[in-house]
Amino acid sequence: MPADAPGHLVSSGSRPARIGVLLPWANMAVEAELPRLHLRNTIFHYARLIPSSRTTDVGASFWHGLRAAATDALDSMTHLPLDAVILACTSAAFTGGPPLPPRVVTAFDALLSTLAAVGAERVVLATPYPFQVTRAETLALQAAGRAVLAAASLDLADGYPQITPDQIEDLVNSIPTPAIRAADAVVLSCTGWHTLPVLDNLQSRWGKPVISSNLAMGMYAAGLSRGARR
Repeated sequence: MPADAPGHLVSSGSRPARIGVLLPWANMAVEAELPRLHLRNTIFHYARLIPSSRTTDVGASFWHGLRAAATDALDSMTHLPLDAVILACTSAAFTGGPPLPPRVVTAFDALLSTLAAVGAERVVLATPYPFQVTRAETLALQAAGRAVLAAASLDLADGYPQITPDQIEDLVNSIPTPAIRAADAVVLSCTGWHTLPVLDNLQSRWGKPVISSNLAMGMYAAGLSRGARR
């Protein structure tokens, strides 16, 4: 599943799917990576979420601020004929906070949808998050019926766009080999780091799907453009 090849996620619906993307205000990866998936029948419309704390490091004030800002951001898209709206933050889905508007799904929801689509029941997890956030995601994946065989984290609260491909590959390769071999997929959680450059190498090395949050959002959108409306 080469993530960066032309036509990787070609969609073939009769009309374009229009996806609203609610983007954390400091995120630089989503707008760079989604176009590189070459979704030919999908249009993304972006609105930025500014937490009231005006922080960028992950924590309760950041996640809860994003969720609280979602209603106004969605209101800015009122006149767009959207087929779906995605909150482009994975960790905001499992860290509590104000309820999201009914129409909004999260990058974590897209991740679960993609894991189901590829038949991945057992996964290994790699994140840039602080250890306790990675642990919270492990529990959230398990609660959703996915066995997490091992997890690794960079233990960072901020600075995700500056993480290099080598750092991501080293992080995944630090996971115990038996766990990766037993897993159905490798999960690279977080929309804020640039993961597309490493997907091919990791998939070739380990011989199984490597699903990042941004790839999962693209695959979710591709399903909508093929008529799987939600």
